[in-house]
Amino acid sequence: MEHKEYGHGQFSRLLAVVMLAAAQSRAAENAGTAQRIVVSIPDRKLALVEDGVVVKIYDVAVGKTTTPSPTGTFEIVNRIPNPTWYGPAKVVGPGKTNPVGTRWMGLSAKGYGIHGTNRPESIGKAASKGCIRMRNEDVEELFELVRVGATVELSVETSELFQPKGDHLNVVAEVPLDGDRSIVAAGGGDHPRP
Repeated sequence: MEHKEYGHGQFSRLLAVVMLAAAQSRAAENAGTAQRIVVSIPDRKLALVEDGVVVKIYDVAVGKTTTPSPTGTFEIVNRIPNPTWYGPAKVVGPGKTNPVGTRWMGLSAKGYGIHGTNRPESIGKAASKGCIRMRNEDVEELFELVRVGATVELSVETSELFQPKGDHLNVVAEVPLDGDRSIVAAGGGDHPRP
């Protein structure tokens, strides 16, 4: 086998080609799926649904009563890793103090998005200025699964996705045990969760 050395410029181009191929492969894997995100504002839950099947359910924070989350059907218009937050009085770059956390997925409802947080204790509450707020580790996972153009449904109705089905729940539930998070999967299948 012949050993070939690459100069800095050649290596950079080769690396760019490999990264582009990997991104195209990921996009091709997801291209054929009908993908939507369903957010139930009263349940404070977000479900990723692909081809009619619930792939993942996350706890979220929603808008406060004074700054409610918009309702209706929207779509993801952009995806930004390590975003900069532009507040009314200051700008906060990527890092631990950034109010939108480590990922931003902008909605077609201008100014609103699905994002991480620097306040994980707010998850499960009506605490945001209207955006859908997630734990950083959850939004990082969702970010990798969702593409621009995905449908996002924000509803003030309780969603059937989060309701009991017969004698069990068809969701993944987090149950605190001795201060730790413990996962309980119901519904007859594996429901992986980080």
